[in-house]
Amino acid sequence: MNILFLGDIVGRSGRKAVSDSLRAVRTALALDVVIANAENATGGIGLNSKGAKELLSMPLDVLTSGNHIWKHKDIYAFFQETTRLLRPGNYPAGAPGSGLGIFQTKDGTPYAVLNLMGRTYMDAADCPFQTADRLLAEIPEDVRVRVVDFHAEATSEKKAMGYYLDGRVSAVLGTHTHVQTNDPRILLKGTAALTDVGMCGPVDSIIGMEADRIVSRFLSRLPVRFEVAKGPARLEGALCEIDAATGRAVSIRPWQGG
Repeated sequence: MNILFLGDIVGRSGRKAVSDSLRAVRTALALDVVIANAENATGGIGLNSKGAKELLSMPLDVLTSGNHIWKHKDIYAFFQETTRLLRPGNYPAGAPGSGLGIFQTKDGTPYAVLNLMGRTYMDAADCPFQTADRLLAEIPEDVRVRVVDFHAEATSEKKAMGYYLDGRVSAVLGTHTHVQTNDPRILLKGTAALTDVGMCGPVDSIIGMEADRIVSRFLSRLPVRFEVAKGPARLEGALCEIDAATGRAVSIRPWQGG
């Protein structure tokens, strides 16, 4: 099974880059599944229901999210309309939505997507490691392909999650920092891991935002209103090949396109 996991989609620029390129990319790479983190797809922070519907109309199979998912209040009710949008599963019980989705490819092969959020330098949340155990226990044994979006800041926490889930999931892919890393690995028990898959958004930017705004904040230490950068955008992500029969990773590499 060929899976492309796209990093955080940033604002209108990121949405347009996905819309313009993904259909051709999907064909060229013979992709069975495309997953994307969409938590910054509306105005560069958060996701509203209009943006979610727009993305779900594209050749995207599943949307994941992170700590900014609650920015736009209408997304709360939207979780009742679809199972294809996930939120971190380690939010406390009662939060809208789910951190686990089970889906099928066009040929009927089942696969699971788990969404978790780190706790180091992040908002308070339940333990992502214990939550992973709970969610994995809910997946039927015959669903061998299991992809984890671990939305976290600290590289050490992301690495730890990879080792913790090694052999129990197909891939642990990091999001949140918007900076694509060059550390793809297949761990000893067959799980593919990448610290951060990057972002889908403006190339000439700092994590998708106008560079001068970010630089000004570092210089002044004063609050600055961020704005999504203009100019050409690029898609970034991780391309994984998974053995559908065993759930073990065959290959993983950082990917850029668009």
